[in-house]
Amino acid sequence: MANSRNSAQRVVWVWNSSPDPWTESAASQWTPYSDAESLIIEEAFSAKKSIVTLDDYYIDLENELQISTTDIAKQRPIQRIIQNNEERRYREERFLSDPIAPKRLTGPEYESISPFIVEARRILNLKPEHFPSSDTPSIPMIVEKAAAGIIEEGRSIGMPLEAEKLAEILLEKKNKGIKEIWACCAYLYSMESFLYKKLNAIMRQIGSHNYEQVWREKVLTSGPFCLLLWDGPFGVTVETNKTLYRPAKLTSEQLETYRNLAENPNERRSFQAFTSCTRNRSVAESSPGTNALFIINLLSAFSVDLQPVSLYPAEEEELISPGVWFAVESVRVERGKNKFLINLKLDDNPPSNNEATAAENVIADYNGNCSLSITDFLPVN
Repeated sequence: MANSRNSAQRVVWVWNSSPDPWTESAASQWTPYSDAESLIIEEAFSAKKSIVTLDDYYIDLENELQISTTDIAKQRPIQRIIQNNEERRYREERFLSDPIAPKRLTGPEYESISPFIVEARRILNLKPEHFPSSDTPSIPMIVEKAAAGIIEEGRSIGMPLEAEKLAEILLEKKNKGIKEIWACCAYLYSMESFLYKKLNAIMRQIGSHNYEQVWREKVLTSGPFCLLLWDGPFGVTVETNKTLYRPAKLTSEQLETYRNLAENPNERRSFQAFTSCTRNRSVAESSPGTNALFIINLLSAFSVDLQPVSLYPAEEEELISPGVWFAVESVRVERGKNKFLINLKLDDNPPSNNEATAAENVIADYNGNCSLSITDFLPVN
């Protein structure tokens, strides 16, 4: 099947995004629909339907047209193409999105389990020592809540149909066991859709007092999926002695913060969202408009290879688990390229169990009226 993620080829639907879409030219610009939208269109095409509805458009399959749902006069040509996996573009935006908290470089030093994960476990009424992989009876319930959360988040941004397709894919695996469910979650996360963008935007707010209530409220909708994605392989092996790469476009203020951290090698921070990296340096360096490259040395940290489940295997994506600690080893300028090389050392061994215990207790006891934040208990070195 062309759309199987294990296939060497797959169907991609594209629309003409040129300023004048009706002028035939070799320079015409064709933009792919999101992966979920392509699935919706392809299913309608295979069923020989003439019209299919997306969140913002009608797709006229007979006449190969995209028609705006708000203005029927706004129409553009569409195409169905078959791509080899090697031909799929590198998604610059997947690796360039800001991986840090809104008001600071990262959250302060948390335990190796992200507060978002801990809070998701609490709202699902799982015991402190239990996660989906160790609590089999709870798995279908967690999957149902994850699917419902995806739909709610999609509706909140005007993308209910895309969200329903993602939820449908996940619900098909509800009774298949944690390994298949995790693989499905990783597949959904790897897709080009709102899902990974929305989830990480929420999690990057951890560590900012101004956004404390915001991310806590989003645990209800995004927490179950986050917990399923975090569990599974993350709890089986710890990757060691691996080098990953992530391009970046940093402000002068952000660069200065990294320089300051490099001058204080004992100070460690943690990324609170899932962090997409690549094992292939040439992929990271192919992103235009960047001014920095993170060179990430995993001494001991939870990460997982998404390439086997990804629709974009050429990206060679490796996903670092939220909550992993890092130190900045150096910041230097690459000669001839005017690009900053930032060396990070990831070591998932927190220096103090007392701080982790305090964080766990604060989150577990939080009832919505608590005036204390986790940041009140975890000082930055």
